[in-house]
Amino acid sequence: MADIVTVDQRSRNMSRIRSKNTKPELLVRRLLHAAGYRFRLHGAAGGKLLPGKPDLVFAARRKVIFVNGCFWHLHSCRAGQHAPQNNSEFWAEKRRRTALRDAAAVEALAAAGWESLTVWECELRDLSVLEEQLAAFLGPRGTSGH
Repeated sequence: MADIVTVDQRSRNMSRIRSKNTKPELLVRRLLHAAGYRFRLHGAAGGKLLPGKPDLVFAARRKVIFVNGCFWHLHSCRAGQHAPQNNSEFWAEKRRRTALRDAAAVEALAAAGWESLTVWECELRDLSVLEEQLAAFLGPRGTSGH
């Protein structure tokens, strides 16, 4: 199927895709804040950026959360496995590099003593399950996790 927009319009559309403060990230932040968890944003802990710039940082707990879009980060769900037909080699390589970069960041965080959780965009459909998953990962709220 041919692209229905011009190359310039596609470029403009792609340039507007956010990496921070996305709708899925804001939803997870609202859930956690309402549940009593407090966090830092976008990879900051102790004045330094953590590997992969996690979306949410729980420094006292040494835990981080990434909120990833299924398409961009090559999730195993249907949306993540959908491959663009136009310029397919470019997109396949770009998404593969993103997945490799994500894995390297999680590995570097683990080596530094941090636990990480990835919340996928498709997991936001069932908020009660997501809330349970987040609470299980973070532990009791209102404490530093010790």
